Amino acid sequence: MPEVKKIATRESYGNALVELGKEHDNLVGLDADLAAATKTSIFKKAFPERHIDCGIAESNMMGIAAGLAASGMVPFASTFAMFAAGRAYEQIRNSIGYPHLNVKIGASHAGISVGEDGATHQCNEDIALMRTIPGMTIINPSDDVEARAAVKAAYELDGPVYLRFGRLAVPVINDRPDYTFEIGKGVVLKDGTDVTIIATGLCVDSALTAANMLAEDGVDAQVINIHTIKPIDVDLIVEAAKKTGKIVTVEEHSIIGGLGSAVAEVLSENAPVPMKRVGVRDVYGESGPAVKLLEKYGLDGKGVYESVKAFL
Repeated sequence: MPEVKKIATRESYGNALVELGKEHDNLVGLDADLAAATKTSIFKKAFPERHIDCGIAESNMMGIAAGLAASGMVPFASTFAMFAAGRAYEQIRNSIGYPHLNVKIGASHAGISVGEDGATHQCNEDIALMRTIPGMTIINPSDDVEARAAVKAAYELDGPVYLRFGRLAVPVINDRPDYTFEIGKGVVLKDGTDVTIIATGLCVDSALTAANMLAEDGVDAQVINIHTIKPIDVDLIVEAAKKTGKIVTVEEHSIIGGLGSAVAEVLSENAPVPMKRVGVRDVYGESGPAVKLLEKYGLDGKGVYESVKAFL
């Protein structure tokens, strides 16, 4: 079998910024002394005059981004998810969300796949926090292709956007001619009739792997990629619930407030069916190799397979 191409979505972010920077003079990159880690260093090298290192001061960086947006620029403010959604929450809420400014937040190193950096840096709560901010769009791409498309779509959207990227290199699964990206629209990656697995971010690949394993057991699983957590694709989720009658959500995030909660809200109001949430279960992460942590928390293909089997 040919080797699967793997790229970290944080790398995709940096490359996408450069491509957009060539087309749009009003795009500005900001980072909080983490350009090498968030890959905004790629943009910094290409456009040094349009890059601002705000130092280890994420809250201040969000204020600067707000000012730039109010002046007609399109700032992409980049840092770790823990420091964007966590440390700078107030500034995002009051200085960016409240006036609905055109600021894009590039949050890298999200989830437990940060690995050895441990619990203090493994932000499993960021989607939950950002979902509470009125008017905030939240995108969690699954691979390189989707991440690049998401950055472009975020630039074109007028308003605040939270973009979630990872440190771990993940398989490229959307490299096909018919792939299209639209904010707020989920993607059916595999049809099925017995159960629907709804996944986001790096867990989309895990869901596809699990579906193939389930097929060997005679279970026909549908797989849906929800790259936009907010606004979420209500119509597609309801359609899936009515079609298969069972829903499993999979996310590299707390099961509280993330994709699982968002889907549960949709189902409870529109199409109540049995549902299971697979994710980080109200615990902090821990230090260790990223792949091993995904296995331990049941977020790899085998773990998702076992969760779905137990649910069925």
